[in-house]
Amino acid sequence: MRRRAASRRARAVHRREFFTWCAGAALTVATGSGRTAVAATPKPKVVVGSKNFTEQLICGELAAALLENAGYPVERKLRLGGTAICHEALISGNIDTYVEYTGTGLTAILKLAPEPDPARVYDTVKREYEKRFHATWLAPWGFNDTYALVMRRDRANQLGVRTISDLRGKASGLTLGATQEFLVRPDGLPGLEKTYGIPFKATRGMDFGLMYQAVAAGDVDVISAFSTDGRIVSLGLVVLQDDRHYFPPYYAAPVIRLATLRKDPHIADALNQLAGKISDKTMASLNLLVDQSREDPADVARAFLRHLGVVR
Repeated sequence: MRRRAASRRARAVHRREFFTWCAGAALTVATGSGRTAVAATPKPKVVVGSKNFTEQLICGELAAALLENAGYPVERKLRLGGTAICHEALISGNIDTYVEYTGTGLTAILKLAPEPDPARVYDTVKREYEKRFHATWLAPWGFNDTYALVMRRDRANQLGVRTISDLRGKASGLTLGATQEFLVRPDGLPGLEKTYGIPFKATRGMDFGLMYQAVAAGDVDVISAFSTDGRIVSLGLVVLQDDRHYFPPYYAAPVIRLATLRKDPHIADALNQLAGKISDKTMASLNLLVDQSREDPADVARAFLRHLGVVR
């Protein structure tokens, strides 16, 4: 009798242990560990914007791919327009983030004087954006896409032009091709002509993509280009030295709303994976794949991230 009673007690203990295990297993299946439960919490949607030229489309796709790889639902609002449109979209909440350039933030948005020191420019735009616009700058991605004046090499040699200062006394016979934005923004043509004393004979507002063909064909003499544009090298053009250091540094970095980071601070971690990872030469190569080889910006961005091992 004692043995049967002991056996019944043992079976009861086993049943309790079995039911306890089952309950625990069911709980694990339903909710997982504490870490899994947190990971299963829906992540906020992030709206990524961009301006409407090649490099910005690639940067927009890079940002979107980084966020998607980290599990964030992403809405793309690319090709929004120029600087003012993207900035307004950011501060109004129509987008959460886009890649901007430090020199552009300093002069075109904050209306501050150009500053040659990259660290000081970054510190200034970060501080002032947080104060004025409730947005902040994340880590720069590494490349400095500054403005540059570009000519055909044979035309520059003919005129004996190597620096922007060399245009003095010659610009009055030359036509400048530039984006409409460059023609009016304070760190564009108005300040350039004043700093160097080089009024051009004529200016032509042009689509960014058409400027390179125009200068290569001789339709204009000089264009305002971006230093990371791969077509400068592929078309045999030459960059004039900014010998008076007029153009400020234009390091590219994601700008993001503080309200977005309050929803999930780890959004910054995803975007900061490219901090310091893209050189000027690399960005020029990526741009050329789109502009010359006609590859899709999204494909170029993902291939580059896979090359870095950031996404699979």
